[in-house]
Amino acid sequence: MKEKNKKKFTHLKIHSQYSICEGALKISDLAELCKKNKTHALAICDTNNLCGAIEFSEKISNVGTQPIIGIQIKFKHKNKYGKISLYAKDIEGYKNLTKLSSRSYLNIKETEEPHCTIEDLIKNNEGVVVLSGGIHGLMGKLFSDNLSDDLEDLLKKIKKTFNSNFYLEIQRHGDQGEKNFETYLLNVSKKLEIPLIASHEVFYLDKDMHEAHDAFLCVGEKTYVNENNRIKYTNQHYLKDSEEMKKIFFDLPEALENNFNFPYKFSYRPKKSQPIIPTVGFSKNQNIEEDLKIQAFEGLKEKLKNYVLINIEKSKHESLSSTYKKRLDHELSIINQMKYSGYFLIVSDYIKWAKKNNIPVGPGRGSGAGSLVAWCLSITDIDPIKFDLIFERFLNPDRISMPDFDIDFCEEKRDLVFSYLKQKYGNGVAHIITFGKLKARMALRDIGRVLGLPYGFVDSLCKMIPFDPSRPISLADSIAREPRIQKQQKNDPRVKKLIDLSLKLEGLNRNVATHAAGVVIAEKNLSELVPLYKDFSSNSVLPATQFDMYSAEDFGLIKFDLLGLKTLTVINKTLSLLKNININLDINKIPLDDKKVFELLSSGYTIGLFQLESAGMRDALKSMKPNRFEDIIALVALYRPGPMNNIAIYNQCKHGIKQPDYLHPKLKTILEPTYGVIIYQEQVMRIAQTLSGFSPGEADILRKAMGKKKRSELEKQKERFVSGAVKNGIQKDIANFIFQKIEPFAEYGFNKSHAAAYALISYQTAYLKAYYPNEFISASMSNEFSNTDKLREFYEESKRLDIQVIPPSINTSYSEFIPKDKKQYYALGAIKNVGLEAIKEVVVERESNGKFSSLENFIERVNPKNINKLQLEGLVKAGAFDCIEKNRKYIFDFIPQLIQKNKRFFENKSINQGNLFKENTLEITESEKSLKSVYWKNDEKLLKEYESIGFYFSSHPLVDYKEILDLHGVKTHAEFEKEENSSCTLAGTLMKIQEKKTSKGNSFAIVKFSDTASTFEMFIFSELLEKNRGILKEGDSFLITVLKDKKNHENRFKRISVIKIVSLKEVSKKDYELATIEIEKQENLDELSKYLNVAGNTKIKVVVIDKKNKFLFELKNKRKLNPGLVKDLRKHDFVRKISI
Repeated sequence: MKEKNKKKFTHLKIHSQYSICEGALKISDLAELCKKNKTHALAICDTNNLCGAIEFSEKISNVGTQPIIGIQIKFKHKNKYGKISLYAKDIEGYKNLTKLSSRSYLNIKETEEPHCTIEDLIKNNEGVVVLSGGIHGLMGKLFSDNLSDDLEDLLKKIKKTFNSNFYLEIQRHGDQGEKNFETYLLNVSKKLEIPLIASHEVFYLDKDMHEAHDAFLCVGEKTYVNENNRIKYTNQHYLKDSEEMKKIFFDLPEALENNFNFPYKFSYRPKKSQPIIPTVGFSKNQNIEEDLKIQAFEGLKEKLKNYVLINIEKSKHESLSSTYKKRLDHELSIINQMKYSGYFLIVSDYIKWAKKNNIPVGPGRGSGAGSLVAWCLSITDIDPIKFDLIFERFLNPDRISMPDFDIDFCEEKRDLVFSYLKQKYGNGVAHIITFGKLKARMALRDIGRVLGLPYGFVDSLCKMIPFDPSRPISLADSIAREPRIQKQQKNDPRVKKLIDLSLKLEGLNRNVATHAAGVVIAEKNLSELVPLYKDFSSNSVLPATQFDMYSAEDFGLIKFDLLGLKTLTVINKTLSLLKNININLDINKIPLDDKKVFELLSSGYTIGLFQLESAGMRDALKSMKPNRFEDIIALVALYRPGPMNNIAIYNQCKHGIKQPDYLHPKLKTILEPTYGVIIYQEQVMRIAQTLSGFSPGEADILRKAMGKKKRSELEKQKERFVSGAVKNGIQKDIANFIFQKIEPFAEYGFNKSHAAAYALISYQTAYLKAYYPNEFISASMSNEFSNTDKLREFYEESKRLDIQVIPPSINTSYSEFIPKDKKQYYALGAIKNVGLEAIKEVVVERESNGKFSSLENFIERVNPKNINKLQLEGLVKAGAFDCIEKNRKYIFDFIPQLIQKNKRFFENKSINQGNLFKENTLEITESEKSLKSVYWKNDEKLLKEYESIGFYFSSHPLVDYKEILDLHGVKTHAEFEKEENSSCTLAGTLMKIQEKKTSKGNSFAIVKFSDTASTFEMFIFSELLEKNRGILKEGDSFLITVLKDKKNHENRFKRISVIKIVSLKEVSKKDYELATIEIEKQENLDELSKYLNVAGNTKIKVVVIDKKNKFLFELKNKRKLNPGLVKDLRKHDFVRKISI
């Protein structure tokens, strides 16, 4: 076998998809091919990273192939940059590859590309094999640039250090310049006595991938396929078999022989490791287990005093305290037994630091909220005994897995926690890398761009691909479900090519990013353990591992999740606004049984409330009418596909309509809080403990087996459950019946620990909205500057709550949303293209030196660095200058001159010439003033306002269609909701449209409309959507015939289906059948005739009132008279009345 393998060609230059926008092969596909072909050895050699090292090592070795770990790193030599290939012979070599790869990112300037120096390579040579690289590498570049002396010096330098571990690569892909470079290498090999080796750069597996790979290269280089001045490879860079490679290099037996023998140099591959619990941050003499115990019991003492024993009779204190102490001892013994004490202390440390430094921290999430130790260490804010949460759901000695605390932090302040970790753990902490994929839409967009297709053309195709992050579907499935794409694919060769290439590239890594939440903490300098990456485009203080989350965990690194939660930022901002009016509220001490809060929740008006603001959730709340905190926990757990069907049963039992089914008298205590409905995984565990004598650890294994639905394991657990129940005096058939009943619940049972923690945040937001609505909504809006959909929702909610929203104004608004006396001042920073920091400076100027009195005054006072064309356009379109100049069009058209005058004024001011030159006093010329005579029409003004704010503020587009709306008996959506009628004609301006597919593949759209009273959402189903897709454009207004789609008429939150939809623009162009126009004085007939000079379909009568006389006559021929003309006529004073 050894002899046979000896003569097989080894591919040393495999570029996987981790060679971003260069390698177009997935390691899993490569492993399948290796298994099929019984490949003996293979080397990964990705460009600039070791991201795929662990995955490659595991998957390739699992199919019986020897994995060799390599990397291409850019090196700098005399101001030239280029790639050199390095391979790890042994563990020392791997450590040096790791060091060099990390150094290429961490030891460079922000403006430099990742690289190391040749000196770095020389210093870190142990266990490393060096290959010279091809024509596109450093050696090839020096050769192409005719720097043969520099090249020879470099070869000598590397040869001196690496000796027999240095090879000159011979490659024969047919790439430009390759042949001449080979001739040089053959000569220099003899001269310097450096061995040759045959190699082949592999970027993809199959030859027919060449064209797609070429397009993929252009995506990375941000260029076009038809661009001549770019790197182009031949079609030979696929994975050729051994016989093909032997034929290619038949004339270079030495190079082939060295390739055959290359794998025998290597004796190491990185392997999976057990979790390595860090003990950093603790002294050598410190007993971590003892320290954890001390801190936990100190914490328990504080919790008992401030939370548990409050309002409890003194006679019960000892017994209750004993319960908590026993639970704490039990948990500590498991934590210490599993060697996780250090993990708990590290998490507790940064959470306590955050809380001490006024950084809002969430109450916990996931099963960690079930730990009493976590509560006592301030990791969580949920009392697990009070809410019957089980520790073994989090940590179970019978089911070995790492503890995983997912901690939420205020989004705006989370970076401060990362800075603290950096300060405390130095080079031992890092983020985790992530990879953006070429998903269906992105593949079409990227490949369409590099093919040179028009943006609008590609965009229209992309919008046919359903976008649902929760249920992403492949490009192939999208095409199969969308006839419009199929039609274009068949009829347009451009589309066919775009789709063919996109299908081949879909799913590959496209770009590198940093996991926003995950960090790893290690014992020592991380760059010596794992390769690191630095993203200079982000503001992160930490580097990132080159291993993704899965590879990092495989390597034994412990991940800590520090998530950003916007709701915590909203709560924090609300509390800050309350402090401004001398209300100091401790959100952690609010009562959890407040009647006013439950009234708000029961009303369904829950816009802005964490987890509770969707239309369906508002539905559920209105039906449930929660009156205790446990109801919110239940709803958070139930409102998901599957258990959602049990909401009705829960509500019926809660309100006495139906009797709860507890399955067995012994289970009443467990199921009574949820009215007989099994909602939580913890309930399944309690049932197993109560009926069958399971230990908490065994119960957790049963819970997991039911969730995983592994039949063999389930049968085993069922037998244990039934036999345990029989031992406890329960009949076998009853035990079987109960097991069958709980099994389906367990499949989708929710983690109560997580539900309780998130229900607490939901309740806190409800409390703030119930008692301080203006401050809460202002804080919520300040947190959604870039989300106009949310801003619009909050604006409508403010109106419902009778909070007056003051329009944006440079003289009264602030950078953020500010509440004052039942009024809310719209934020200037929320206007599109208005930079928050710049507008803050404008506000500071106004607050320091008084309101702006005129345009001239504004320009003379605001520093040029704080204003630009886009910003001023946004402010003008939003009406922010209405306080000093009503004519928005005038200011808008005048913006370029304003900016020039502003710059000139400040330039003169800076050179102290303000008093010497008249031009330093801003003057507006007569010609500039003449612009004031023309105003934007109302529809244009509103369109500009919409563009700038994201919704309509000063008026509404439907106002212009009043005659038509009255004629059709149009009602507002709010009026229709209150009526018993099932159908009606509404009018609405389209705000947002989102197309989706049903499970059967039919198209439908969820459309958000706005009328003069509110915004509302409706369905447009496939047939109607196909007919009207072309007219459904954002900003356009429609007449909508609708039908209530609801079984429960008491539920006003059910969505409404559209039966017919007609463009109001088209309606406004249609002539009336009959009209009577009443005017003053005969001399105005000539003016009237200008509007009625086109033949049409309207029979017109004219009434002329002249002094005491009244004349009535009818036009002989029918004329054109539509709502648009009526609207124009009514602007004239001489028109007294128009009757339709």
